[in-house]
Amino acid sequence: MNPEQREQAEREQASRILPPTPYPQPAPERFEARRRHLLSEVDLQTRARSSHPAPRRRRRIVLVLGTAVTAGAIAAVLGLGSGTTGAPPGLPPASAASVQLLERAALAAGTAAPSKVRTGQYTYVKTVGHTSVLSENKDGRTELLRQNEGMEQWTSVDGSERTLQRKNGKDTLLPHTPGGGNLNAPTYDFLAALPTDPEALLKQIRDDAEKNHGAGSDSTTGPDHEAFVTIGDLLRNGVTPPATAAALYRAAALIPGVDVAPDAVDAAGRHGVAVARVHDGERTEWIFDKSTARLLGERTVLLEDNAWGKAGTTVTSVAVINRGIVDKAGQIP
Repeated sequence: MNPEQREQAEREQASRILPPTPYPQPAPERFEARRRHLLSEVDLQTRARSSHPAPRRRRRIVLVLGTAVTAGAIAAVLGLGSGTTGAPPGLPPASAASVQLLERAALAAGTAAPSKVRTGQYTYVKTVGHTSVLSENKDGRTELLRQNEGMEQWTSVDGSERTLQRKNGKDTLLPHTPGGGNLNAPTYDFLAALPTDPEALLKQIRDDAEKNHGAGSDSTTGPDHEAFVTIGDLLRNGVTPPATAAALYRAAALIPGVDVAPDAVDAAGRHGVAVARVHDGERTEWIFDKSTARLLGERTVLLEDNAWGKAGTTVTSVAVINRGIVDKAGQIP
């Protein structure tokens, strides 16, 4: 299949998987301005390569003109051609269908009414689901155990108070995170301060991933997949400001290897369409409601037999049941 045929196949896949967007496409003059900007950037990159020859790298610019793709998606696709993501040569950019779905999710998140958040309040999230762990029993044999991941969690919006977590009816105060939060333990204020430019945001996340998962580390995850996992955690584990959530979805569209899974089921039994990325025989899926593009949850599915189970096994699955802003830890929105 040549590049043009592959492109057409991806567009057809996107139209089959995704219903028409409930959000209006941008005004024609705005769309045309973005198109001109895209073409001018391509021209500049071509001139730069001709002036400073570099090893040849096969890149593909995906321009999807469906109603669900707006200026943000075009900006995201532009980033795929710029080489700023540090993608290995030969790993394909995010598919057209995944870019379209992520843009729908960005629009849904970005147009949501922003919460009125005050100092002293808490973000609340309730999840259900499970994860799998390998444990050694008393006979010295390894067995696979399923752990309950259902919980409720209250996090201080500015990080001034410790996080309250409720699991299996037991309340626990988590260790205090200094500095008002970080990518591994974010607060609402920390998320609100992140860049809303998708490329700048992905660079910050990927730079952080590079420290622990890049060259020279013992990690086999790699910075690209770790960035994908980090973005999923940021979107799922609390309440994210609308502008930040939209930027996170658009940043994910810049990560190579992102695709879609047409049908996925979350831990609450809800069917949706997923943005997915494969790494080391496992597929990580972010599951969205097909009608609203609202994030339902996340799961990890084995694509081949290993110590964690047979191919097709869901080793981790977490669904978001409720979230919001409350005045006190322990309150329900």
